[in-house]
Amino acid sequence: MTDAPRLTSLAHGGGCGCKLDPATLRQLLAQQPAAGPFERLLVGNETADDAAVWELEDGTCIIATTDFFTPMVDDPVDFGRIAATNAISDVYAMGGRPLFALAILGMPLGKIDPEVVARILRGGAEQCAEAGIPVAGGHSIDAPEPIYGLAVIGTCRREAVRRNADAMAGDAVLLTKALGVGVYSAAIKRETLDDAGYRDFIATTTLLNRIGPDLAAEPAVHALTDVTGFGILGHGLEIARGAGLTLTLEADALPLLPQAEALARAGAVTGASHRNWSAFGEAVDLPEGFPDWRRHILTDPQTSGGLLVTCSADRADALLARIRSAGYPAAARIGRIEAGPARIRVMG
Repeated sequence: MTDAPRLTSLAHGGGCGCKLDPATLRQLLAQQPAAGPFERLLVGNETADDAAVWELEDGTCIIATTDFFTPMVDDPVDFGRIAATNAISDVYAMGGRPLFALAILGMPLGKIDPEVVARILRGGAEQCAEAGIPVAGGHSIDAPEPIYGLAVIGTCRREAVRRNADAMAGDAVLLTKALGVGVYSAAIKRETLDDAGYRDFIATTTLLNRIGPDLAAEPAVHALTDVTGFGILGHGLEIARGAGLTLTLEADALPLLPQAEALARAGAVTGASHRNWSAFGEAVDLPEGFPDWRRHILTDPQTSGGLLVTCSADRADALLARIRSAGYPAAARIGRIEAGPARIRVMG
């Protein structure tokens, strides 16, 4: 196929930025019937958690998730790698280890060369191999926009399950990856991100959150989730609402990708950032005079973002050192959980 279009030109959004906004999602879920009295269903959709968890007879738990989106990059192998990393992350965020994946594929036939599609699938399979799992099958359709992702099955012991709703007052809050993926993806769409920025973007979005089950093995770790399309505020608010507590974020402590501030100041902001703020801004207290570019960082949709961790404050520094030594150099202590209403308070 000659004069092939850019992958990002075929999609209205990209990555986790194309998720439904959290307010719309909550409205839709509120209208769905409850999962029912299934005592072995340990985690369903009641707390907007990362995956479903079902307990078997011997205390082993099955973790099931699905995640897919439209392209945020034009290189098909990179798109496949990012989408696979993002999908597998949900299993890690529950405290589990992945077993296998099934591919989810939608492609606009006649607009994309089959070889490009094959490269997307190859990128996803390569990332699954890095995680030590196979792509065991899948499903494909003709779709108006390119879509790729995975359904992932994992496992853990019941005592290792970590929900996003179990934070405790007095907990410290840690984040394992830098923020700014959304503003980088906006710059990619505009073709204004330089080569160094693109390398940083790929490095963070293809970094597997495999530290998750190691953290879940620590009794001091109380809540886990990954930061994706709703940004640090949206996923932090899920933790606050689940626990019925206040999450205080130290804005100056948030780790950022090297060009995130400059890009945000220059207006490289996704539509999802605006939708996120409209959806949950009323539950966030910002400092007086807090600049718009910093607010956009807080609502910036993270494709394949880091893990948000709450843990006993007296273990926070040791856990942070462990996370960094495991290959997450941007990890930081970013806040705390306090008694109070289910809100986020931003300091700094």
